[in-house]
Amino acid sequence: MTMPPPNDDSDYTKELQEFIVHLSEQPGKESVASEIEVLQSIYGNTAIRLWQPPTRIEQSQNNQEAVVRYEVVLSLPSPHEDVSLTILVSLPSTYPASSSPQLQLLSRYIGPFGADSNLFGSILRTYISINGIEWSEDSLCVFDGLQNVLERCTAWYEERLSTEKAGELVRVDAKENGYIDVDSSSSSLTDTSLGANDERGAERKSDNLSPPTEIPAGIQIYVAEPITDRKSTFIGRACRISQPSDVPVVLAHLMSERRISRAAHPIINAWRCQVGSVLHQDNDDDGETAAGGRLAHLLQILEVNNVLVVVTRYFGGTHLGPDRFKHINQAARNALEGGGFLDTFETRKNTGRGKKR
Repeated sequence: MTMPPPNDDSDYTKELQEFIVHLSEQPGKESVASEIEVLQSIYGNTAIRLWQPPTRIEQSQNNQEAVVRYEVVLSLPSPHEDVSLTILVSLPSTYPASSSPQLQLLSRYIGPFGADSNLFGSILRTYISINGIEWSEDSLCVFDGLQNVLERCTAWYEERLSTEKAGELVRVDAKENGYIDVDSSSSSLTDTSLGANDERGAERKSDNLSPPTEIPAGIQIYVAEPITDRKSTFIGRACRISQPSDVPVVLAHLMSERRISRAAHPIINAWRCQVGSVLHQDNDDDGETAAGGRLAHLLQILEVNNVLVVVTRYFGGTHLGPDRFKHINQAARNALEGGGFLDTFETRKNTGRGKKR
């Protein structure tokens, strides 16, 4: 008997429950039915929908093989939870005994970005790629595969966000410095926007930028030379602070500068401040997971107090992996060293060695 397709979320949920009951009554399919129930409890009642209603099972010509198909709607993790994608899960009749699932990206777009062939292909190879999930016989592994896909799609999405942001930063900087005529609809360089219009460019810059937040009197920020790797740039800054309340003011001052605020991670920071006998300290990843903690550890092992160190990262479109933490720490150390904040540490380190030159 042919049933009409579901027309709302409650119909989809009811249909799925009926299918789970039907599946659990089939020999050897109890574990598959249980897995779908677990996925539903994890991702929500309406996140899983059957792919081929009403029979739900696609029969082969010899009527012996059956492929179970359903789609799963996943939301990217915070702060991108408003972006979702849909994955088609196909389970061969021999899953999980001797065959792995197959996952396929159904979404043509993730957020505003069109999914490319590399992303589609990598998801299809989830269970046969070294970057995917290792499958073994009799192993229920749909959840692990979905989480792996979610991680890769999140990284893909964030990479495109950062690339778009970096491109916009370049365009804004060019406009502010008079390289592009902001009154022109063309984005190419023109003769009228080059050279003898420095005053016009400076005027635009002063018009577009809000006055920077004032920093406390006596605080000077030392800026280290940039570190560049695969088009990503890391800039370290350091300054002396006398009280914890200096920190938010300095950070606000930095964020009021457009060139800094438009970076992928503008103010990765850590600070330590000794007030009397109490040592105050804190750090902030600014979206670069675990980066703030690494800076805090750097200050700790260097035994540097009354200092705020800030690293700005401009993303160049290529993921650097663990190298990014190396550059963040090096940029911070360069700022501390260049600003003279390590003099006391170096003096302590060299004292007691018994050798002098």
